Amino acid sequence: MDEYSVKWLFFILTIYLAFSLVLCSQTPSTKKTYIVQMDKTSMPQSFSSHLEWYSSKVKSVVSEQEKHGDDGNKGRIIYNYETAFHGMAAQLTEEEAEKLEEQDGVMAIFPETICQLHTTRSPKFLGLEREDSTNAWSQQLTDHDVVVGVLDTGIWPESASFNDTGMAPVPSHWKGTCETGRAFNAHHCNRKIIGARVFYRGYEAATGKINEQNEHKSPRDQDGHGTHTAATVAGSPVRGANLLGYAYGTARGMAPGARIAAYKVCWAGGCFSSDILSAVDRAVADGVNVLSISLGGGVSSYYHDSLSIATFGAMEMGVFVSCSAGNGGPDPVSLTNVSPWITTVGASTMDREFPATVKLGTRTTVTGTSLYKGQRNLLTNKQYPLVYPGSNSSSPDPSSLCLEGTLDPVKVGGKIVICDRGISPRVQKGQVVKEAGGIGMILTNTAANGEELVADCHLLPAVAIGEMHGKAIKHYALTNRNATATLAFIGTKLGIRPSPVVAAFSSRGPNFLTLEILKPDIVAPGVDILAAWTGDLSPSSLPTDHRRVKFNILSGTSMSCPHVSGIAALLKARHPEWSPAAMKSALMTTAYVHDNNKGPLKDASTAAPSTPFEHGAGHINPLKAIDPGLIYDIDPQDYFEFLCTQSLTPIQLKVFSKHSNRSCHHSLATPGDLNYPAISVVFSDNSSTLTIHRTVTNVGPPISKYHVAVSPFKGATVKVEPQTLNFTSRNQKLSYRVTFITKYRQTIPEFGGLVWKDGVHKVRSPIIITWFLPI
Repeated sequence: MDEYSVKWLFFILTIYLAFSLVLCSQTPSTKKTYIVQMDKTSMPQSFSSHLEWYSSKVKSVVSEQEKHGDDGNKGRIIYNYETAFHGMAAQLTEEEAEKLEEQDGVMAIFPETICQLHTTRSPKFLGLEREDSTNAWSQQLTDHDVVVGVLDTGIWPESASFNDTGMAPVPSHWKGTCETGRAFNAHHCNRKIIGARVFYRGYEAATGKINEQNEHKSPRDQDGHGTHTAATVAGSPVRGANLLGYAYGTARGMAPGARIAAYKVCWAGGCFSSDILSAVDRAVADGVNVLSISLGGGVSSYYHDSLSIATFGAMEMGVFVSCSAGNGGPDPVSLTNVSPWITTVGASTMDREFPATVKLGTRTTVTGTSLYKGQRNLLTNKQYPLVYPGSNSSSPDPSSLCLEGTLDPVKVGGKIVICDRGISPRVQKGQVVKEAGGIGMILTNTAANGEELVADCHLLPAVAIGEMHGKAIKHYALTNRNATATLAFIGTKLGIRPSPVVAAFSSRGPNFLTLEILKPDIVAPGVDILAAWTGDLSPSSLPTDHRRVKFNILSGTSMSCPHVSGIAALLKARHPEWSPAAMKSALMTTAYVHDNNKGPLKDASTAAPSTPFEHGAGHINPLKAIDPGLIYDIDPQDYFEFLCTQSLTPIQLKVFSKHSNRSCHHSLATPGDLNYPAISVVFSDNSSTLTIHRTVTNVGPPISKYHVAVSPFKGATVKVEPQTLNFTSRNQKLSYRVTFITKYRQTIPEFGGLVWKDGVHKVRSPIIITWFLPI
């Protein structure tokens, strides 16, 4: 059985076991934060405000002893949600939460969850450089009317990336504000940063008061992640940007004319769901057009995922939501943020690398990567002693991982040390080697990382190499007492082939909540991205590193997400009438699935061609997205109809119908009939024929004629009716259906595509066919 078949069998087991997992536990008497969704229309007229009503609900479940105590229910409610979500976040015991859930007007209760962050050249790589006078994306004044809300660790306002020179006045629709606090004053906002807020009540309720001597209880970013993502979305052009000489050039965001509103939801101990929910609620009320959310936790059912519910409300209000897919790759079924109204973004490489070499005493030279730049350099014409602290070249152990306290200074002093990747941060391993007296480090990938290389700003000369070369070098060091090596750093290299490549760390599908909804939606640059950085932290993020830089290079789906958010802002500026679904459709149907060698996109973890479970619809292509020809639009009721196919109870469905009292019209026969830009069909029983339906809207020339082309499949025949679409006006809608007839049930999914062509546009939808063998 091949490796892919094993992974697919693993997925089948996962889909049956996933919902039986216990995600958290708590003692009944301990107060925890719960998010309580309320039906605001159920408030009795005797109450003057929803908050007063919520307070009475909480008080009704509190014990008599506590009611008469000093605190009563004061301070129990930490947030009042009013826009994208209706309800509150409150401190309750498990028993109180159970009582509250039974009361009238209470729609759902969710326990607090913790999310984690999913942690230049990309504009040019994507074709967005303004120097190209023929570029359709060249900056226009309408760019300035688009506001992107960034939920992250805050912002470093002094960065040149947030210079507002030449920007028009703040859009009149903007209702946000700049909250002040330690090291962040009103003047730190300008025409670029037009909003900044903090959300910490959920965090403090769980962890205690923030120590303001160590952490800014204000929008100021001490972590750097939020500054990096905000600058990637909409940073102003900065010439001469670089990290210690690496990646020298002009750094700019995807939408340099757009405005930024920073919502600080992440703190030293993580990002708490009650704070995230409050930020989404507030951002929608403030008037953002796009939400960029580079964080996530585990996956839970749609009705039990507070971010899913809040972003549904944001979508209803016309807000495009972009989220990172997660860094759980290359494992299958590792995605987060999978709701169909969210644009879920995976990560890919660019055509830029930072090569460094390892030259062994055998005269063999191995190429790796590094961002090292320091005073301690090794001579390239001299060989240095080489040591591997592990005992086996194939199996890492604590010493080989270079964890703190595991290296013997006598054995590693004055030597280049080979360290296995894993457990601790990559740059921290170098610090451990340095403190033990080592003069350099070779960081080797293990099976979990394969041949994918990620560059780091190390504190001593260090080179990262792939698993295959790593095994060979470790074997050399273990079998040769006089093993030697030297390290050299080459700098920045452009024009790398093949590129893009799907990053090994990028989380993968399938989407086990709903197989008929392909996730991720798309991939975008997320490896070695240069962007603005905080002035409070070193480029390595280690406390022992006292270097300070204005720009840093990071990797993760946290970096790919703001690329899509910024391009969505450009789309919104060009097509203000488009819905979030229309924007997503334009991005997905114009994405490409070939690299710069004209071969299929590859997966860095295997070097084999990637599939839609890795790359979604493909790699983002902004120049094509502006004029997609056709779009697959979805309105809020359509998304609700999708939820009606998910076996939810009326009470569970009601959490999504808070704005419009929506009900099921049963217009979708199956989840696969949602008008999604991707097509995923599932043969889950003895049926041999499935038909799905789609409707496209003409956003190109009024008179247009499209012909369809479908790739062949081994296991099924595919029939599209009609095969030609004749449009006579702009915004005209035409429908088609696709019938799949099984020929031979396959043991693993098959992948292909459907393309509508008019001679100018190619509107492509990926196709996935999955068969479950009858039991």
